[in-house]
Amino acid sequence: MRIQRTGWKVSGLYRLADYALRWDMVESEAEQRYRILGFWEKHGLAATLDAFQVSRRTLFNWKARFLAEGGNIAALCQKSKAPTRRRKREWPVAVVAEIRRLRQAHPNLGKEKLAILLAPLCAQHELVCPSARTIGRIMADAPDGMRHAPARLTPKGKPKAPRPAKPRKPKGFHAGFPGHCIALDTIERHRDGLRRYLITLTDTHSRFAFSLAAPARNSRVASTVWHLAKTLFPGPMNIVLTDNGGEFAKHFDSLMAKEQITHWHTYPRTPKMNAHVERFNRTIQEEFVDYHDDLLFTDLTLFNDKLLDWLTWYNTLRPHHSLGLQSPLQYIAHFLNNPECNMYWPSTAP
Repeated sequence: MRIQRTGWKVSGLYRLADYALRWDMVESEAEQRYRILGFWEKHGLAATLDAFQVSRRTLFNWKARFLAEGGNIAALCQKSKAPTRRRKREWPVAVVAEIRRLRQAHPNLGKEKLAILLAPLCAQHELVCPSARTIGRIMADAPDGMRHAPARLTPKGKPKAPRPAKPRKPKGFHAGFPGHCIALDTIERHRDGLRRYLITLTDTHSRFAFSLAAPARNSRVASTVWHLAKTLFPGPMNIVLTDNGGEFAKHFDSLMAKEQITHWHTYPRTPKMNAHVERFNRTIQEEFVDYHDDLLFTDLTLFNDKLLDWLTWYNTLRPHHSLGLQSPLQYIAHFLNNPECNMYWPSTAP
C-alpha cells in the first residue's frame, strides 16, 4: 500500500495554506486593534492605556489609519516590518572580477566548483573567500547573472544578429471598443495520421469571431484568415494578439507591419494572456467541430462552407452572456449608436 501526503501533485497547495494561516492571524490582530479603539472611544484614553498597555502614539496612529481607509478594518492589519534601507552585499572588486573571469573561461561553472578555484587567489591576496552559497548570491546580483551563451552562427559561420524582443501584451490591458484588440490562435486535430488546422480569430471586446480550416499551418493561411475577417468586421482593427507560433510569423507579421497594426505576443506557456480566443476555441469545438469532424478530414471545402454558416449565426443571432445576451453584431450596432459613448472608432468629431 502506497501512502501519499495530502497535497501530493497539487501545485501550490501548501503555499496557499500558509497564506491562509498568515491571513487568519493578521485578521485576528486587526480585530483586536479594532476592539481597543472601541474601548478607547467608550472609556477614554487613560483607561485604554492602563487596560491594554498600548502607547498613546500607537493609539492615535491606529485611529488615523482606520479613518483614512474610511473605517475599513483591514487598515489595522500589521504592516511589514522589513527595513526600508537594506544592507547591500559588498565584496572586494578583485573577488567579483575573478568570479566573472572564471565564468567566462569555463562557461556557467557551478558555485561549488568556483569556490574551490577562487580559494588560491583569496589566499594569495589575504582576502576572505566567499562560501559557495555566497558566490551564488554574488552571481545573482550581477545584471547579467554572469551567464554567457555561445555565439549563434549562420551556416556560413557568421554570427547571427540578436533576436529582437517581441512586443508583449501590457499587464492589465482591457479592450475599450470593438476592434481595439483582435486575438488569434490555432486548433489542431488528428485522425488516421492526418492533421487539420483551424485558425481562429475573435474580437476581445465585442466577441465577433471568424475561423477557417486548412490542411497546413503556416503564415500564408493566417494572412488569408486576417484578410477575410477584416472584410467582414464592421470597422478597423487596431491591435493583434497572438502566441509565438510560426503561423503568426513571416508573412503574417510582415502584413501587420505593412498595415501599421500593432502585433503583440503572449509569453511562452501562458494561454491565459489570450483567454478570449482560448474560450472561443472551446465554444467552436463543442458546438460545431465535434459534430462535423468527418467532413474536416474528408471534404474540407464543404466543412468550411458549413463553418461559415455557423459563424454567421454565431455573430448575428447567438446570445452571449458577456454581452448582456446580445449577439456580437447587435452589441456592435448598439455600441456605435450609443450617443453617450465617445470612444467608438467611426467618430471623427472633436
